[in-house]
Amino acid sequence: MLPPLQQIPPDVVAVADYEPLARERLSAAVWAYLNGGAADEITLRENRAAFERLRVNGRVLADLSNANTRVTLFGNTFPFPFLLSAIAYQKLLHPDGEFATVLGAAAAKAGMVVSTQATVMLEDLARQAQTPLWFQLYVQPDRGFTRELVQRAECAGYAALVVTVDTPILGPRNRQQRVGFSLPPGIEPVNLRGLAPSRRRTFPGEADEALIFNSLLDASLTWKDIGWLLSLTKLPVILKGVMTPSDAARAVEAGVAGIVVSNHGGRNLDTLPATIDVLPAIAEKVAGRIPLLLDGGIRRGTDVLKALALGANAVLLGRPYAHGLAAAGAIGVAHVVNILRAELEAAMALTGCANLGQIDRSVIWRG
Repeated sequence: MLPPLQQIPPDVVAVADYEPLARERLSAAVWAYLNGGAADEITLRENRAAFERLRVNGRVLADLSNANTRVTLFGNTFPFPFLLSAIAYQKLLHPDGEFATVLGAAAAKAGMVVSTQATVMLEDLARQAQTPLWFQLYVQPDRGFTRELVQRAECAGYAALVVTVDTPILGPRNRQQRVGFSLPPGIEPVNLRGLAPSRRRTFPGEADEALIFNSLLDASLTWKDIGWLLSLTKLPVILKGVMTPSDAARAVEAGVAGIVVSNHGGRNLDTLPATIDVLPAIAEKVAGRIPLLLDGGIRRGTDVLKALALGANAVLLGRPYAHGLAAAGAIGVAHVVNILRAELEAAMALTGCANLGQIDRSVIWRG
């Protein structure tokens, strides 16, 4: 395995260029963890393929003299409509882990979502951060411990709480099973120290990852618990993992502040549809009552444009910045963000959109 790059090669001009650089620097097991999906990985591939099927309308002679890409979400104004999504165990990817990511995020002026399963303390990360942080929460079987996690995030200055609701258990991650992925010594979810794993039935051939993590997830989480979570904090509560209009409507009724349309990056339930394909129906049901975000398959600025055109207020980036982190640490993260920002600006200009409010379904070519 090669060490992280100290400077960006001149031929790295798109976020996809970071993928082979990352692969050269990661073990086969870690690569399977980062890039793998559930079962046959149909949903993993479909997330990307669905964006590629969409075409856009080029439009001319629009007034772009005051163009900008600003968006306001839950009280924070961001210079562009994408944030870094929660990715666990970032010290698997780079020795500095989440510290490198938050440094790169700040350099590029990107918001960052911090995983419950981060490899650095959430308070330490907040002290170093010079950009808004949101905290991604896996509700634990120990509800007292969950309450403490929420309170710690709020006291540390996190700006929102992103509650993952699509993972009562982990799905079958066969690619990881085949290479025998397990956490190496020294890599652990430090913010869960002191939590006693719950007892649960194991399954034949279950991967090490599932044995560890399923015991930390709460399979009893239901809609009634969302009200309990809302009572714990003044932070905006965002539900991540919504894939149907009916669940989106129920989330609005429950009083949450926002929704992330997500299939967990194709990592849990295989043969789910792509997130961009379910977004329009969810956006129609929500009808602008709360912000919608989307993840899964974003690789180009045109992908961001398409998501906004079909109803998202912003998107979350996952594997692209993880590849940048693995390849070049903080500078790789910042470069990935800057590439996508420049591509989005170009896509908006070439489709005649001076600001995010002008991006609507007319941007999408219908044939």
